[in-house]
Amino acid sequence: MDFNWKVYIVRCSDGSLYTGITTDVERRLREHASGRGAKYFRGRQPVAVLYVEDGHSRSSASSREAWIKGLSRAEKEVLIVTEIPVT
Repeated sequence: MDFNWKVYIVRCSDGSLYTGITTDVERRLREHASGRGAKYFRGRQPVAVLYVEDGHSRSSASSREAWIKGLSRAEKEVLIVTEIPVT
């Protein structure tokens, strides 16, 4: 099983938080910034990577992404501050 998937949280130019998964965070950010990434980034840009969690399979990364997306903004901010980001 492939465990090189990552879950990441990005602060966007409008102040919102975007959560996604990838095997290469830097590449994915370039895609978001160039308009080739998620539709969410049309009209906004990624500003900073706030959180990266690695060691996931594709399935576990998708599950973790869904769980994080279900959190309130305040809960996401707590996750970002309390967890040690891995890059």
